[in-house]
Amino acid sequence: MVSRLTGPFILILLLVTMAGPAMAANDLTVEPDRTRLYEGEVLTLSVKGSTKIDINLGNLFDFDLSSLPKPDIEKVEDDFEILARNQQYSIRTVNNEMVGEITWTYQLAPKKTGELTIPPLTFRDSRSTPVTIEVISGTPPDQESDAQRDSFIELAADKDEVYVQEQLVLTIKLFFTGNLIRGELSEPEHPNAIVESLGKQSEYTRYRDGVRYRVVERRYALFPQKEGQLSLQPIRFEGQARNEQGQLKFLRDSANLFDITVKGVPAEFSGDTWLPARTLELDQSGLPRNQNLTAGQNLTRSLTIRAEGLPAESLPPFPERVPDGIRAYPEKPERTTTPGAEGLTSTLTQTTALVPVQPGKLTLPEIRIPWWDTESDSEKVAVIPAHTLVVEGIPGQIDSAPSNPEGGSEAVTETNNGRASAEPDNESGAEFWPMATLAVVVGWLITLAAWWYSRRRTNAGKVVASQGDNREKVLFRDLCEAAQAGSPKTTDLLVRWMSQRHTERTFQSVTDVNRFLDDTELAAEIEQLQQRLFGTPGESATQEPWQGERLVAALIRVRGTASESATGDQLPPLYPQGLSTSR
Repeated sequence: MVSRLTGPFILILLLVTMAGPAMAANDLTVEPDRTRLYEGEVLTLSVKGSTKIDINLGNLFDFDLSSLPKPDIEKVEDDFEILARNQQYSIRTVNNEMVGEITWTYQLAPKKTGELTIPPLTFRDSRSTPVTIEVISGTPPDQESDAQRDSFIELAADKDEVYVQEQLVLTIKLFFTGNLIRGELSEPEHPNAIVESLGKQSEYTRYRDGVRYRVVERRYALFPQKEGQLSLQPIRFEGQARNEQGQLKFLRDSANLFDITVKGVPAEFSGDTWLPARTLELDQSGLPRNQNLTAGQNLTRSLTIRAEGLPAESLPPFPERVPDGIRAYPEKPERTTTPGAEGLTSTLTQTTALVPVQPGKLTLPEIRIPWWDTESDSEKVAVIPAHTLVVEGIPGQIDSAPSNPEGGSEAVTETNNGRASAEPDNESGAEFWPMATLAVVVGWLITLAAWWYSRRRTNAGKVVASQGDNREKVLFRDLCEAAQAGSPKTTDLLVRWMSQRHTERTFQSVTDVNRFLDDTELAAEIEQLQQRLFGTPGESATQEPWQGERLVAALIRVRGTASESATGDQLPPLYPQGLSTSR
């Protein structure tokens, strides 16, 4: 028992023997290390208080000085930011009573310039007097050059004026000395601008006026969405570092970027989609070099937009225009955005399967996309020239052979000297019946195999039907939530839901869905959502808040209609609706 009491008693005796002049109980004083400072500097505020302490053998082991009340320092947060807190305790004897003296130390950073007031603080029954602090704008005279500063920020933009939705590259450099223990560097933000980070930050060392600084560099791409003046919030840094002597110091700085002028879309721009870019190119691949095709031959055509200075979401889709003799099966467009030191590079690739079904010369129309060259400040047009395909009929097939008016079995042939003659083909007639019999037998076997295979698929489908139903319900729920919110994910979820609901078909795009459903109301609502998401800047500024109830109602109606009219035994059409096969 004696050994257990030794530690606390020694602690109390040490604290008491260290006592000097004592404060009266319940006093509270506030002492700043200075009453005049520059913005960016840190103020040290000491708050001293005292209170009576009742320590006896009963509570000796449970007593905790840190559980004592604290002053209401939160009152200063209107004008100051509290960077750090510290507290020290001591116990003294005053008039045969034990008094705890507490010193709270706060590191305060002013939030604005001018005369700021530290309001009266309270601690139990004590109340301090207010203190006025003068905060001066700028930097101290002895720190005008960077060589005398422990930290500072440099901001740079690659342009002082841009067009709406044009890329602006912002570079932020933080210089600091010492070993950084903790630090927070704010990011650029603005309600009327899209901000994209250009990769990871870089760190290196630089010398300024003979002083060695560590540098953290970050780069951002900003895309203003509204014309006028773009004024960014100050970039701020707060941190702690240890100098060469091991002393802890607070680092705090801020910097403002000059205002950026944002210009509207030029009146002379002729395109439907505003595309301000450093470069923009079109490319295509997959078409035959000799331009010769056979009817029914499958082609895979890839169209690509590649732009510097734009995000992929702003690139317009390719027009779906093909001649009537070609059937097109587009896949979902692929969009990629790659950050780099000079900004964003984006691509949009549209892959489409093309199947010519009519012989003759078929021309894929020219593709023209106007864009605005931000380097030359002028409109340019990216072009993919028209491409003509020569389609031949399938060998051995006569697409439009005239019928024999006399109903005879004579074949029309052409002699070596170019004259037409009608002669009975006895040799062909002799071979006809054996070949016809063989064809009937083969056809019967193929029909039997197809029936057996369909029966296997039907039985297998029953096993996984419940799993497919659950997946369809989850996708439809996600689709309705996205449609209600006006999310860009709506179109992708629509394609995925239709593919899950109609597993016998392939849906690659919204166009495939609209063609299959043939529902004008749903198509109109989807088109309205796409125009809202990818419309021009002028249109988006005047739009009302998105109301997704009509789109959700159309989806629910289509789902219910499909459930009532679905027949699992129907075979899907081979070609898109609206196109007829040539005979």
